[in-house]
Amino acid sequence: MTPQLSLLQPYPFQKLKQLFAGLSPNPALAHINLSIGEPKHATPKLVTDALIAHFDGLSAYPATLGSDALRQSIRTWLSNRYGIAAPNLATEIIPVNGSREALFAFAQTIIDTSLEYQPVVLSPNPFYQIYEGAALLAGAEPYFVNCKAENRFQPDWDAVPPAIWQRTQLVFACSPGNPTGAVASLADWQKLFALSDEYGFVIASDECYSEIYFGEDKPLGALEAATQLGRDYHNLVIFSSLSKRSNVPGLRSGFVAGDAKLLAQFLLYRTYHGCAMSPMVQAASAAAWNDEEHVVENRQLYSQKFAAVTPLLQSVLNVSMPDAAFYLWAKIKGNDAAFAQQLFEEEHVTVLPGSYLARSAHGINPGEGYIRIALVAPLNDCIAAAERISRFCQRHLDTSF
Repeated sequence: MTPQLSLLQPYPFQKLKQLFAGLSPNPALAHINLSIGEPKHATPKLVTDALIAHFDGLSAYPATLGSDALRQSIRTWLSNRYGIAAPNLATEIIPVNGSREALFAFAQTIIDTSLEYQPVVLSPNPFYQIYEGAALLAGAEPYFVNCKAENRFQPDWDAVPPAIWQRTQLVFACSPGNPTGAVASLADWQKLFALSDEYGFVIASDECYSEIYFGEDKPLGALEAATQLGRDYHNLVIFSSLSKRSNVPGLRSGFVAGDAKLLAQFLLYRTYHGCAMSPMVQAASAAAWNDEEHVVENRQLYSQKFAAVTPLLQSVLNVSMPDAAFYLWAKIKGNDAAFAQQLFEEEHVTVLPGSYLARSAHGINPGEGYIRIALVAPLNDCIAAAERISRFCQRHLDTSF
């Protein structure tokens, strides 16, 4: 048994289950769960129709690289969405079974443990826990770069010592960020690109929330930033997914795009890994990437929820609209785990303690004193939950959780 498995920490929702063990929530109130970032909007009919129409695909082994039709749909979407030259169909795009699977597997192809030093993988903090697990199981040392309010919830790359950069082989970036919803600016990308040029590490940009935003300002993508800065995609790969964009988390469909040399090695790994996407899922995915109407409707639903909920919570919590994504990252008074525990017991509303999404690093846990509220439930449920949270906070004005 690989010893690295013992280094893995429980997933946040396992910790949440333990936190709530033995509690008896108010039976008069229906449960409203705002802890898990699982889309609840209806799956577009065009996706289910494509699945049904392509059942015959189950009779054939799928190609690891995916169909030309799927890669063409992704290629066109990337070019239209980001205003970039269409990526090479054969070398710069690989369909994957969701961004989570690909983020984990990608680290296994990048990290080189044969050198005299232990490699380092950098990630934002708070962070998506797959980054940490991927680093540990690849034999690397995770290094967490704190994202604090005073730095626009962007990773403080300036705080990373040169000795760490010299051992860094992979950096996970996440924009829009989970849990903060913060979007990296062109200047942010320029700084990270310059560090990559200096130290030679690979950037893995997790962009699964890119299509949930408010207003007309679309979140800047890493390939788009590289293009605007006159760069190629050297040492840069992005990860995207249909789960949030198209409300199909069970489809397990996304893609990786960027540096052709890196993707050639990733494709080789995947050929042995045996993770080719089902032909019927490929057909449904192509239908989703080819349509924007359902994505616009999806954004409108989230915008309605944020417009209704945010003012209700601002009177009792330190919270504001995020740049993008479907989370509110709310600053509370006192202990975030105790807040979540007592809120669940008294109001039957589940939120996620911010400290569960971060690690103690450089003297602090940057998630402490925050809760993550996922606005994935129906509008009326989100409003009801916000009213209960407001009532709860007013009832405990003088309580230190």
